[in-house]
Amino acid sequence: MILIADGGSTKADWIAINSNKEEAFRVRTLGLNPAIVPEKELHNRIINMFQLINIKEDVEEIHFYGAGCGTPKPVEILKTILETIFVNAKVYIAEDMLAAVYAATGKEPALVCILGTGSNSCYYDGENMEMLTASLGYILMDEASGNYFGKKLIIDYFYKQMPDEIAIKFKEEFDLDVDTIKKNLYREPNPNMYLASFAKFMFDFKEKEYIKEIIKKGFQEFFKYRILPYNKTIDTPIYFIGSIAHYFRDILETIAEDNHLKITDVIQRPIDNLLEYHKNNIS
Repeated sequence: MILIADGGSTKADWIAINSNKEEAFRVRTLGLNPAIVPEKELHNRIINMFQLINIKEDVEEIHFYGAGCGTPKPVEILKTILETIFVNAKVYIAEDMLAAVYAATGKEPALVCILGTGSNSCYYDGENMEMLTASLGYILMDEASGNYFGKKLIIDYFYKQMPDEIAIKFKEEFDLDVDTIKKNLYREPNPNMYLASFAKFMFDFKEKEYIKEIIKKGFQEFFKYRILPYNKTIDTPIYFIGSIAHYFRDILETIAEDNHLKITDVIQRPIDNLLEYHKNNIS
């Protein structure tokens, strides 16, 4: 049995493949970002999913692609946890950017971008990923991500920069008690996921000019820092992964055109494409 996981900060999609390269089952757990989620919570989120625990001794390989897995320390934390649970498995961990590459372009050169709870980008030359800068996460970076937009909405609401009509709906939708917000941001796990939960508000109001402007500015900032520095031409394929890119594809394509580039495709959830990649590359 082989497990393939696409682990974001908000959720992690798992697929099990049997010896005949057939899908056995798929499940979804809460996010497993080892750079943010405490070790005990990471462990609990896995063992609380009975489908995974039921096969823990049958798993021979785990291919885990995850947010927060771009540096050695969090990778070692997650690897140790997985090896403790799946005692007979060889565990391979890579950052979510590589999953995005495999899901989007396989082995063909392209610019590949993530716009989900967090954000990132790379240029893949067919063999190696080139990343011009490290990702420092939701506090300092993550332009145009779910947590970026969630933060913007909260700030605008409290600074009274949000149009009254939208502010009323925003207050109805969320618990905006100051102590509750601060507790979730500074004392609870997954503050990035908490911020991103506010971004879903934009989906219902995406025709409002205020929301459109927020999204345009966020996407332009992403292009400025995460795409344009690669100095690629309109002939370079560009793929986007994630719900933010999916739901606001029309605006994303407009911003790309404004920057003399063209979006090749947008993939909301990469797990199915990732499954096909592994099926085709299992010996």
